[in-house]
Amino acid sequence: MTAMIGAACSPLLTFDMLVPKDDGGVKVASDISYGEGTRQKLDIYAPRHAAADARLPIILFFYGGSWASGTRNGYAFVGRALAAQGFLVIIPDYRIGPANLYPDFVKDGASVVRWIVAHGRDHGGEPTNIVVSGHSAGAYIAAMLAVDDRWLGTDRNAIKGLVGIAGPYDFAPFDVPASKAAFGAWPTPADTQPVRWAGAGDPPTLLLIGGSDVTVRARNSEALAAKLRAGGVAVQIKRYPGIGHTGMVTAMARPFRYRASIVTDTVNFAQRVTGVN
Repeated sequence: MTAMIGAACSPLLTFDMLVPKDDGGVKVASDISYGEGTRQKLDIYAPRHAAADARLPIILFFYGGSWASGTRNGYAFVGRALAAQGFLVIIPDYRIGPANLYPDFVKDGASVVRWIVAHGRDHGGEPTNIVVSGHSAGAYIAAMLAVDDRWLGTDRNAIKGLVGIAGPYDFAPFDVPASKAAFGAWPTPADTQPVRWAGAGDPPTLLLIGGSDVTVRARNSEALAAKLRAGGVAVQIKRYPGIGHTGMVTAMARPFRYRASIVTDTVNFAQRVTGVN
């Protein structure tokens, strides 16, 4: 089996409601439509004391859920954590299965990027300075936008970096229920894989792996890194011992950062590739 993509990550609504969040980041906009569908909406987070004329670098974060579950309402802890470090943070919903299959969720991701390019400045962001990121299935969406120019064309130039957290990037043929459900109807499986498209000209990349993740195997990140490096792209891989698949995102919450330095590593990378540091 080339990859294991297990049961959908349960929406983290209760976790998000209970966990303490970063005071330095606040939600500044909710339920903004980037398309006509009921799931084509996004929320925006910003530093609490951002200047009115700020042009902040932007982090676009896609949550996971095996392309079949999830809601942006469970990820305020991520939005506020990253916004507190000086970023405008966008967290969208996107179409999911079973009603929507590949490539619908990638198309939605591309629509969010185009929305940012058109409207980012209205919310204090710099729309030419985007880091795309995500956890699990969300990391897959982020990777496809970063490495495959079928979706964004010249707007892909706005993407300055990719942060993939426990992401599946090389999982064809589809041999677990989640990947079969989301991708099994596509006639050319190889075309759905980030490793098929990655190469020269892609943005710098940070790939984060849980040392105890048995849901999405480390070989996914290793394969993507090898393909990018072969094209001359700067890639970092970091492993966190003892951290499982869901733990890779819950460790972004303030009380659990002692488990893994995911927020710090993401911020340091994003600052570097967007020119903040």
